[in-house]
Amino acid sequence: MKQKITVLTGAGISAESGIKTFRDSGGLWEEHRIEDVASPEGWARNKELVLNFYNQRRKQLLESKPNRAHFRLADLEEKFDVTIVTQNVYDLHERGGSTNIVHLHGELLKMRSSLDGSLVYDCTTDIHVGDKCPKGSQLRPNIVWFGEAVPEIENAIEIVRQSDILIVIGTSLVVYPAAGLVNYTRYEIPKWLIDPNDMPLPRIPNLKFVNEKATVGVDYLINILLYNV
Repeated sequence: MKQKITVLTGAGISAESGIKTFRDSGGLWEEHRIEDVASPEGWARNKELVLNFYNQRRKQLLESKPNRAHFRLADLEEKFDVTIVTQNVYDLHERGGSTNIVHLHGELLKMRSSLDGSLVYDCTTDIHVGDKCPKGSQLRPNIVWFGEAVPEIENAIEIVRQSDILIVIGTSLVVYPAAGLVNYTRYEIPKWLIDPNDMPLPRIPNLKFVNEKATVGVDYLINILLYNV
């Protein structure tokens, strides 16, 4: 039976594909206040602004390509049972070849009914005010906004509990939900954190820090896990 590897990924793994990090040090999201474009309140105030914001993000995604870190993570499936649990809303892991991905915060290339969350549709074009689902409600990006429940969190917790190895890439272990998920790992399993930023490391047993950007750090770790070098 293959060992189970869970990989938690955040914005850092997508940055090398040319996708700007959503939240910068000024607390802005692509020059917008987070409250205006990523909250139920912002949606209620100005649907056109929110839709235009995500329409632009979608166009950017469709012009982007997976980077070496995405492709190398797919290589792990040769010898391991791998699940990617990502905070990112992009399809770069899928395009990189990984086959088992959990999107904690939704998916940019999908849209859903604003009243019935079970009505989800593929979306590669713009969404406009007045575009409605078959039940007559406005369509919105299939994104988990700040203040909304994270439907996949219980699934992610169970996946992490069963892990034999945990890898965290491009997201700090002091920022939730990654920080919370790490708490569900078994004490004895090896844990790796790949991030280019110097940071105070939490006291997590068996944690090794690879202080590199995603492409370099993933290459290094994959060589250890697959080839013992």
